[in-house]
Amino acid sequence: MLKIVIKYHDKDIPELQRTELGDWIDLYAAEDKDIKQGTYDRISLGVSMMLPEGYEAHVVPRSSTFKNWGILQTNSMGIIDNSYCGDNDIWQMPVYAVRDTHISKGDRICQFRIVPKMPTVNFAESDHLSDKDRGGFGSTGMR
Repeated sequence: MLKIVIKYHDKDIPELQRTELGDWIDLYAAEDKDIKQGTYDRISLGVSMMLPEGYEAHVVPRSSTFKNWGILQTNSMGIIDNSYCGDNDIWQMPVYAVRDTHISKGDRICQFRIVPKMPTVNFAESDHLSDKDRGGFGSTGMR
């Protein structure tokens, strides 16, 4: 079992825990936030974490986040590596609002999981890759 050391910057948000229903761990808004349509903002998640060596966290919206609040995570997926682990390295969710919205402290707005970091790779340049060719981007068609 891996251990994540966590610092809560706000004792009023729920403690994080993994559920038996999935592999992702919900994260909570640590502040009340009004965001106007067409604007960018960051929502504090109120936690800092020290991830296990060799792991990184992938942060994504929950499936209901857009429906409930009309916000999109601006970078599609957040990557937090294990070097972002200081007392003031507070996790946040960068968002863009498609409608005026209000997020309340304690709302479950995103989720994360930890995954092994990519191993060191080397690139070997070549003028020919293989005889297999799928036909380029979008080659699998519509159906």
